[in-house]
Amino acid sequence: MSSVPPWLDKISSPLDTKLGVEITELSPERAVGSMPVEGNEQPFGLLHGGASGVLVETLASMCAMAHGYPDRVGVGVDLNVTHVRAATSGRVTGTATAIHLGGRVVSYAVEVVDDHGRTTAVGRLTCQMITPPR
Repeated sequence: MSSVPPWLDKISSPLDTKLGVEITELSPERAVGSMPVEGNEQPFGLLHGGASGVLVETLASMCAMAHGYPDRVGVGVDLNVTHVRAATSGRVTGTATAIHLGGRVVSYAVEVVDDHGRTTAVGRLTCQMITPPR
């Protein structure tokens, strides 16, 4: 069952669409989403590190948006991703958890796991909360 706010359908990222990112849970405190490994590999058949970075940033940024929506949105200002295990098939799933929910700055920790529950990457994103561009 999906647990996402109704406004999420109005928010679309062409990059997330290309990578096949699907968000199934979203609140200011936590987000869960996944994407396929297939189509997002680097030349040696491993999930591309940049794709993992996109998943980390997307989940945390959407949490930040849920924290401020509709008056404020979060834009990433610091992204860190450490790759700890290769993924070669199936899907990877990320879970973003709030570290700090402030008025101007929010931070999230994100763990990415493979279909077997093994950690493939860990990341952190800090967002500046801004008035959405119109």
